[in-house]
Amino acid sequence: MTINSPLTDIKGVGPELAKKFAVLGIQNVAQLIDYYPRRYDDYSVLTPIVDMTPGVVTTQAKITSVTGHYVRRGMHITEAVATDATGSVKLVWFNQPYRAGAIKNDHEYYISGELALKAGRFSIASPSLELVSSFPVNTARIVPVYRETKGFKSAQIRKALTQVLPLIRSLPETLPDWVLQRFSLMSYAESIEMIHFPKSPNHLERARKRLGFEEVFGLTMAALLNKHELLVEKAVKIPFNEGLAKEFVSHLPFSLTDDQRKVIWQIYLDMQKAQPMNRLVEGDVGSGKTVVAAMAAVMAIRQGFQVALMAPTELLARQHAETLVELLRPLGYAEEVVLLVGGLSAPQKKVAQEKIRNGEAQLLVGTHALIQDKVDMHSLGLVIVDEQHRFGVEQRKALQAKAGHALHVLNMTATPIPRSLALTLYGELDISVIASKPAGRKPIKTKIASPNSRAQLYEKIESELVAGRQMFVVCPLVSDSDNLPAKSAEQMFEELSKGVFKHRRIGLLHGKMKADAKDAVMQQFANHELDILVATTVIEVGVNVPNATVMLVENAERFGLAQIHQLRGRVGRSDHQGYCYLMMGDSSSPSKRLRALETSSDGFRLAELDLELRGPGAIYGSMQHGQLDLRIAKLSDTKLIADARAAAADFIERGSDLLQYEQLHDRVQKLRAVTNLN
Repeated sequence: MTINSPLTDIKGVGPELAKKFAVLGIQNVAQLIDYYPRRYDDYSVLTPIVDMTPGVVTTQAKITSVTGHYVRRGMHITEAVATDATGSVKLVWFNQPYRAGAIKNDHEYYISGELALKAGRFSIASPSLELVSSFPVNTARIVPVYRETKGFKSAQIRKALTQVLPLIRSLPETLPDWVLQRFSLMSYAESIEMIHFPKSPNHLERARKRLGFEEVFGLTMAALLNKHELLVEKAVKIPFNEGLAKEFVSHLPFSLTDDQRKVIWQIYLDMQKAQPMNRLVEGDVGSGKTVVAAMAAVMAIRQGFQVALMAPTELLARQHAETLVELLRPLGYAEEVVLLVGGLSAPQKKVAQEKIRNGEAQLLVGTHALIQDKVDMHSLGLVIVDEQHRFGVEQRKALQAKAGHALHVLNMTATPIPRSLALTLYGELDISVIASKPAGRKPIKTKIASPNSRAQLYEKIESELVAGRQMFVVCPLVSDSDNLPAKSAEQMFEELSKGVFKHRRIGLLHGKMKADAKDAVMQQFANHELDILVATTVIEVGVNVPNATVMLVENAERFGLAQIHQLRGRVGRSDHQGYCYLMMGDSSSPSKRLRALETSSDGFRLAELDLELRGPGAIYGSMQHGQLDLRIAKLSDTKLIADARAAAADFIERGSDLLQYEQLHDRVQKLRAVTNLN
């Protein structure tokens, strides 16, 4: 048997069982070994029967009697008595008639389960049972529990893994010896064995450290290799023009914040170099990233270079184009802003494409339509990508191919990214942060609401609508689900349309709608042709409707803090006070997480809390990178991340050959393909 052997080569795994494994994505031995437990049950402490107390227990005892019988309504009960030198305990199984024939009388067993008092007598219901041996699998140890499917249990996965233990113990090392020694890491083979069959809590912790270290090491190695590769590429130099920068700022109707000034200076320094800029600007909702983008764009335009700004939706592209026209009008560049999106008519597209081709258009704003073959951007110097984690690498490569040289790239996101996540996921980027908000922006009033107070809440909301304002209602689901008791957008739309807000104009928006239908509904809301928009989280990205003042989040407990913070950033974008109401699914006491939203408007603090409590998925949802692939490492473990980054940097500095470590090489190459550069 080898690592690439099919599962059917494993003793006890036939074609039918192999099909069940395949449902979990396990089709060969390598995938089985790589299928990590999702949690562990600690059955490692053996307790004599006389000393057992209610709760989870493990004991070693002899089965002295077994009986099986049917009771009312066809239920089968198997009962056994387990005895050791200190006493006896009753064991009970329900609807497992095979048990009586499988249990061997007068044999020693390990028994694990929950001891409870039933009908005045202590018993263990549905315990795990295993003959005493030198290597117990399902009892008398820290037992791994895996993600299961219907009719397929962890015990079957554990049994298959015991059959491949000799192969696991001979797995080749995947990290250099100097890394193992410097950071006191287990060997790869031992860590894989201990993650599946830990000898002790200490062995499990060391296995997690080793495998988590390797995850971060590979991810940061990919980022650093991308960064090094970029250093040898050549981009056009865009020199800083102080007079132009001062002229731009003099026409603004507001003062730049200190953060904005600092970030634009970092961008100007980058663009002066022959090495391509690759900078990420993180700015909380409403922090003024568009002005920074405009200042970067105008510097490139003055030097005769074209600038492309890509947005994830047509509506957002249109809003960016309108804002940029107003910002650039005082400098005489308003006519050089061209919008190119799929929703334009064929003649409009043709005009836009001709302006781009002949150089009349210097600032090109659009969606994926910008990278179509018909678009001839021959003097492209700077690319600005809004909400960059929503674009794939291929789109960015296509833009670079049009220019014929490396491009300065400015990525922008309103998603606050905790530092540990930024260092791992975006390690090849230089990061700038706009933390402060423009003066005069009112903080959004956030309140938790329970279903019992819905009627009173609707009265408050109606007063806002009467005053001419608008409301977003965000639901966690598109349609009703039997598996998830939560409000769906479709259900909420029906309730509001036929109930308390039936006199209001209500729209519905969700991710299953076609792109043009979504844009049409969003445009209606932006034009105030709708009073209420019921939606899923598709509205969280950058939509600007200054007249919207109310955000109602249904089943708020099901969303990440960073996600709700993004959502509430859709309101309060004008002089009017913004309100965000967090409607819970039931009337239980609110969690620490939701309370944090009431008291803090600091997106970075909330993102750190989300990361600590729920992991990176809470911040990014189903992000396009998806292949963050951190199954073991905790991003809150800053020491592990710092150590792994230092090791990756040292590996490159030493000129070590990645090809010597085949598994590491393959993973790093895969990760290089899903990070930002490439």
